[in-house]
Amino acid sequence: MSDDLRAAAFSAGPLLLRPWRQDDMPALVEAYRDPTMRNRLGHFVTDEADAGRWLRVQAEGRETGTRFSFAVVDTERGDELVGNVVLKYPHPGSGSAEVGYWTAVWARGRGIAPQAVEALTGWAFTAFAEDGLRRLELIHQEDNKASCRVAVKCGYAFAEILPARAPWPLDGHLHVRHAA
Repeated sequence: MSDDLRAAAFSAGPLLLRPWRQDDMPALVEAYRDPTMRNRLGHFVTDEADAGRWLRVQAEGRETGTRFSFAVVDTERGDELVGNVVLKYPHPGSGSAEVGYWTAVWARGRGIAPQAVEALTGWAFTAFAEDGLRRLELIHQEDNKASCRVAVKCGYAFAEILPARAPWPLDGHLHVRHAA
């Protein structure tokens, strides 16, 4: 994998999507204090030790080319951490990958998620075009109406209902977007 992919960073309006850094730990821990976020995600970050482990997983994914996680920071607010977007590509060359994201509670309602997801989508289809990436999936629990709106805003069409399975207690929605 190229060093360009390992170090990839890009902008979406006032947002900068960049690799996670060790100095993001305090903001990461703070973001995970939000009960809604803890309810929506399958993992927890409760302290700096957890944050360190989480950051290592992100770095390892980038190194192996199977997970490209980006800290989303607002450059108009002093590089405030406002979220995360991730491209999960467990089988490079398979033609399909998954997009995930979260937005910090203090940044919700500002249109950050659609901007960041759209930017990640464009980057993924461009960066992995030669690898054959043609399909991106976005999955959320059925009761997460905000994520449904983000998916639709970003051109991810509803594809099917996924049955609940651990650790998710509710059915999910699968949304799909194909490369142009």
